Amino acid sequence: MNRTTTLIAEDEPLASEGLAGWVRQMPQLELVACVADGTSALQAIRQQRPGLVLMDIHMPGLSGLQVLRALADDAAASGEPLPRVIFTTAFDEHALTAFELHAVDYLLKPFAQERFVEAVQHALLAPPASASEGPGLALQAAQPAQPGSTAEPLTRVLVRDQGKIFPVQVGAIEYLRSDTKYTAIVSQGRSYLVRVPITSFEMRLDAAHFLKISRSCIVNLDFVVAMTPDESSQFVVQMRDGTRVTASREVSRQLRADSL
Repeated sequence: MNRTTTLIAEDEPLASEGLAGWVRQMPQLELVACVADGTSALQAIRQQRPGLVLMDIHMPGLSGLQVLRALADDAAASGEPLPRVIFTTAFDEHALTAFELHAVDYLLKPFAQERFVEAVQHALLAPPASASEGPGLALQAAQPAQPGSTAEPLTRVLVRDQGKIFPVQVGAIEYLRSDTKYTAIVSQGRSYLVRVPITSFEMRLDAAHFLKISRSCIVNLDFVVAMTPDESSQFVVQMRDGTRVTASREVSRQLRADSL
């Protein structure tokens, strides 16, 4: 059996020992190094070229994200693929950047061995990423698009649920509702709260499928059952899951004009 060489970059000794023990229990993996800071991690990865890297984000010296950016620069210059990187961290706010840099998974501490094995198996099946590719999950959308931006429409959005961070296909999103700071993404009967304002999604969702019907709601037209005017001549939009949302007066006027 060909084993995948694996490097651990973790500054907490107990966490490093725990990861090393789990790696040794997987016959597909071969542990080649354990380092405790970002500078050593970058040097060891460049020298040993491991097939898999398990890396913390907050480390002395370089952060895990800085290490991966440096590796991406190396890959862009050489044409070589990036190593498969799984981030192991206690901080969820870096998930967006991690996946944009082509990390294959993002484990939030504390995580169980079962979740670790799942992430490794996923990483071993994933093809090595090229630094010339676009963002791994098209998640630049979590940053507001600038006026006149020609950014590509979103295809996937990261959500968090029960300690896991995973992508939701945009086509499966039924609607989005928000307050000033958070947006609830509803898909397949579940609602995921993300710390991204709805305005950040608005300019990156395909207008052929998504319609902003009010300041706080965007609907996927593929999941709209009916639009019925109320006593104020504003359209009440009924979604497939039974949810009803009232469109703004301006949007209602536009919908009425488009239907003529």
